Amino acid sequence: MELRSMNRRDFLKASGLSALAAGLLPRAVMGQDGGKKPARIALQLYSLREDSKKDFDAVLAEVGKLGIAGVEFAGYHGYGGKAKELRQRLDDLGLVAAGTHIGTGSFRGDNLQRTIDFHQAIGCKYLIVPGDKDFTNPEKWRALAELYSATAEKLKPLGMACGYHNHTAEFKQHEGKSFFELFADNTPADVVLQQDCGWSFHAGQDPVALIKKYPGRFGTVHIKPMARRGDAGKKAIIGLDSVPWSDVVAACNQVGGTEWLTIEQESYPDGKSPLECVKASVAGLKAIVAG
Repeated sequence: MELRSMNRRDFLKASGLSALAAGLLPRAVMGQDGGKKPARIALQLYSLREDSKKDFDAVLAEVGKLGIAGVEFAGYHGYGGKAKELRQRLDDLGLVAAGTHIGTGSFRGDNLQRTIDFHQAIGCKYLIVPGDKDFTNPEKWRALAELYSATAEKLKPLGMACGYHNHTAEFKQHEGKSFFELFADNTPADVVLQQDCGWSFHAGQDPVALIKKYPGRFGTVHIKPMARRGDAGKKAIIGLDSVPWSDVVAACNQVGGTEWLTIEQESYPDGKSPLECVKASVAGLKAIVAG
């Protein structure tokens, strides 16, 4: 079933990303472990987007009780420009900033240094764009790839990385390849391919094959439950859906170079609340990882 995505660009603007302040003292970011350790579990906070608008601190507190390692941001809800306070809040809850979703504009001009300063201060390594219309524009995709390549080169010495998160449109064909493949083939390995495995599966792709085709480029992936139409008894909860998550997790750990398995709960089956669905998907992924 096709999920209707909220306009994430508007969500990010409303959540305070435009308020990132410059001049924050950089803080060392977590180093890569070379893929030797199993990937850790994080939650994309877009999963709890409506609750986050009401009481972001309460949402962070609930996530801190889930027994997972990190959170991926989709806005900062009052913490924009308050990196030290946000870092302290994460530390108090035992959480790591596993990544963030920001706009491509964050990589342009003076915005890049402000973006670096804020995310270094909260200990956030992965700067990921969750969608850009230029990605699937035949006249503009190459310039976008060049921007990400240049940004990755600047970020690498800082222990940081930029990347792109797919939906389904990225698998449209152009010049004999999908736009996803064109982007991957025309960017260096330092540019992260944050495959949303649920969306790629929904688009008819094999998420495991993509990981194997571009080894080492999936420092962070999205684990989005997806119930395929016609799959009787399946629902959008990890472990109860249609995506072969055991194979995905194995590929991530073996060849993906994956540090973060980031759950994104975009729909809420059976009338359950967002938090109830998140808890169920966290339990499902933990069982698969322990497998």
